[in-house]
Amino acid sequence: MERFLCIHGHFYQPPRENPWLEAVEVQDPAYPYHDWNERITAECYAPNSAARILDGEGRILDIVSNYAKISFNFGPTLLSWMETYAPSVYQAILDADARSMDLYGGHGSAIAQVYNHIIMPLASTRDKRTQIIWGIRDFEHRFRRSPEGMWLPETAVDPETLDILAEYGIRFVILAPHQAFRVRRKGTRRWKDVNGGSVDPTVPYSCKLPSGRIINIFFYDGPISRAIAFEDVLTRGEEFVGRIMAGFSDGRPWPQILSLATDGETYGHHRQFGDMALAYALNYIEMQGLAKLTNFGEYLERFGSPFEVQIIKNTSWSCFHGIERWRSNCGCNSGGHPDWNQEWRKPLRKTLDWLRNALEPLFEATTREFIKDPWMMRNDYIDLILDRSSENVANFFARHGTRPLGNEERVTILKFLEMERHALLMYTSCGWFFDELSGTETVQILSYAARAIQLAEETGRLHLENAFLRRLEQATSNLPEFADGAAVYRRLVKTSIISLKDVGVHYAISSLFQDYGTETGIYSYSVIQEGYDRIGAGAAKAAVGKVSVQSKITHESERICFSVAHLGNHFLNGGVRTFIGDGTYDSMKAEMLSAFERGDFSELARLMDKHFGMHTYSLVHLFRDQRRKVLALITGRTLEDFENRHREMYDQSKALMGLLYETGVPVPKAFLNIASLVLTANLQKAFLERDIDMTAMQDIVTTLRKFGITAWSVELELAVRRTLERMMAEFCEKPFDQGRLVLLDEIIQLIQSIRSLDVNLWQIQNDFFRIARDKYRQLISTSGPEIAEAWARLFRHVGTMLSFNIQSLLQEQEGEMHA
Repeated sequence: MERFLCIHGHFYQPPRENPWLEAVEVQDPAYPYHDWNERITAECYAPNSAARILDGEGRILDIVSNYAKISFNFGPTLLSWMETYAPSVYQAILDADARSMDLYGGHGSAIAQVYNHIIMPLASTRDKRTQIIWGIRDFEHRFRRSPEGMWLPETAVDPETLDILAEYGIRFVILAPHQAFRVRRKGTRRWKDVNGGSVDPTVPYSCKLPSGRIINIFFYDGPISRAIAFEDVLTRGEEFVGRIMAGFSDGRPWPQILSLATDGETYGHHRQFGDMALAYALNYIEMQGLAKLTNFGEYLERFGSPFEVQIIKNTSWSCFHGIERWRSNCGCNSGGHPDWNQEWRKPLRKTLDWLRNALEPLFEATTREFIKDPWMMRNDYIDLILDRSSENVANFFARHGTRPLGNEERVTILKFLEMERHALLMYTSCGWFFDELSGTETVQILSYAARAIQLAEETGRLHLENAFLRRLEQATSNLPEFADGAAVYRRLVKTSIISLKDVGVHYAISSLFQDYGTETGIYSYSVIQEGYDRIGAGAAKAAVGKVSVQSKITHESERICFSVAHLGNHFLNGGVRTFIGDGTYDSMKAEMLSAFERGDFSELARLMDKHFGMHTYSLVHLFRDQRRKVLALITGRTLEDFENRHREMYDQSKALMGLLYETGVPVPKAFLNIASLVLTANLQKAFLERDIDMTAMQDIVTTLRKFGITAWSVELELAVRRTLERMMAEFCEKPFDQGRLVLLDEIIQLIQSIRSLDVNLWQIQNDFFRIARDKYRQLISTSGPEIAEAWARLFRHVGTMLSFNIQSLLQEQEGEMHA
């Protein structure tokens, strides 16, 4: 019988956006990347869009998209981030789905996901419906088609969730084998008990639901999937192939589909080079005819589901106790702290349920005055989340409003909708998954709860925070410094809550260090400048201004005035308050600027107190990323001074180092350390120059080799990589320009001569591969013989240095040219 293989990757990151800024702020543990989304994109999501297939000597034979060959889902919140911050990877994922439709009979390999990864059996019916609708709509918006399947977070399942999925046209889900209770062949009456994970995973099953609807279920192969995720199967592609093929059996009389499922991050992030092992396995199995690659939609269309199944409700793939990991101290944890407990999970769940139940009647009662059906409006709010243009907002309210709404009424409704959105986000499963209440993921969901509470207080005058904190006190932290959930909230969440005035503070302070136009965007806010004056005297500078700050999400706005002064280094003081009239503002401005011009800084401080009272601010009130940038500017001069001192020391010792070298005397380590710092900095600056000075760089490299000095820093690698990427992009624009190819050849040779410098060549290799695949034949055939031969020789040399099996890569095209 035929053999089919479908490997599913669940690609997901928890939403990490600051709820008030709608952006992911810098996350130091992800260094050298800005944040974890960026890092995991570089380690996993991008590599799987262009995975390398290597020969026996580690040279690149081909570059392929794994996504086009497997089944996959991406979390909607992750794709939203990726669309803005990794657009080329985002587009590659969409393109791969389109390609899979060509490969698999019109069935795309992408499936949808419940919107923000909540544990569905623990959700209310209303929330289940919204999560499914949002997941489907988000998928349709991005992939331009309806999803056939939907991934259930943690594969947590109950009959009601499956019924709602089927109601909205979802044809199949993927579950773990231990979630099956009993099965029978269609048309027969006798059930077979498969409790304990003994269900056959090589055939789909249909599940009859309480409403009479039907949904199909694919159970993945448990042992093989676990081996992929937790063993060393991905270390060698050959071993991966062997483990996959062991899942088939000649004793099955039907077309077997071996279904495998793991977190997608297994392929590259959790397991380095796992993307290449996956690419190798898929290619080998396909080329050798060991099995036919397929996806779940194509297989269902061809063969249907000959068996029925009943599931075990309230189960998941990552908790031995069903779904207790997300509501109790069941014993499931990461294992890193055996002395800790997770008793905090239950009171955290109960507290958030209490908050949800307090918010829902407020939302329904207040909006019903303006809206036909508040809950239908919430289900449709995904349309605004995906497109917040003024035209779409107007259409949204025209569709849902009981009458034309005024601006203030629209603001109120939008704030209520945001309240509900954050009440959904606060249930993101990762908040319970790990070991400690004060962990990043739990703080994140508490931040969503804080935003929902803030909006409830602003719109409904419903003060919930104190009661919320009383309940959180029942959640006990494992760390004495936090004590309980209320302490975690006060220390790690409440300090992050911002208002429109805080955005004004950020604008005021940062305006001293960068020029804003009359209108600018600051994260999810727009700031319109109504008046601004800035003056300077030496290292000191001051500004006075008035602005209008508006949320791009809720459209609420506030007029704000400010005065801020930077007196050098980190000495900065500013005042911000609600705008209270032109006369008061003009008086304040005149007094502030006059005091600054006179250099009377004590008077300036007194005036800050006079006009702004306790509403004064400093650099610590900048949002995190801008604070880093401003402090980098302030410390830049000091660092430059340090570098100049090191350079002077190097210049003074350079001749002596040469003498010691020539006479065979070991150069003191202190000399070599100074030289390493200076030469690394010099090399970095040389690579950052637009016009590359090969002679100067060669001199630096020669000195490094002469003394055996290691040149390495994260900043140097980034500078080299960016220069190479720019040069390769310029070559791709004009591949006929042999001068560009010559320079590229020289610079790669130079870089490879610096043994300590390990440069990430991923993007450069991708660009080279596209030229080799798409343009090489044209470039050779349209040039004169001598020019073509010289160009091809250089091109092949560059490809060899970039780790390609260049003969294999170009063999087919050159063969066609000679035919």
